[in-house]
Amino acid sequence: MPKKVKYRKQQRGGKLRQRAKKGAELSFGSFGLRSLEAGLVSARQIEASRRAMTRYVQRGGKIWIRVFPSKPMTKKGDETPMGKGKGSVDHFVAVVEQGRIIFEMDGVPPETARRALKLASAKLCVKTRIEEKI
Repeated sequence: MPKKVKYRKQQRGGKLRQRAKKGAELSFGSFGLRSLEAGLVSARQIEASRRAMTRYVQRGGKIWIRVFPSKPMTKKGDETPMGKGKGSVDHFVAVVEQGRIIFEMDGVPPETARRALKLASAKLCVKTRIEEKI
């Protein structure tokens, strides 16, 4: 969740069709998790993925999270009739374009990194591929 936002509620925006212009290359680590499709990844999914990776590598190596959940998503209460305005902010999501690097990892053996990133990808709602720096 961001510390401060300019507007409390945000519009959803159009379809996510474009490919990632920034954040599409491995910058920090030797291994990364690249998104193969566009989507909205929630803060809870990012945290669950991070925990899965950290637990598997047993606090070894270094992990970078390359996306940030800065977009607020609203939800109206259950059994609320139509109308009466927009709902309150429920959770935050990160907008992930196709080709965007979501996580990076370094300082662990290649097989360990691949397995940890595979566990992390299972927690996300977008299709992903494991990338390696050659």
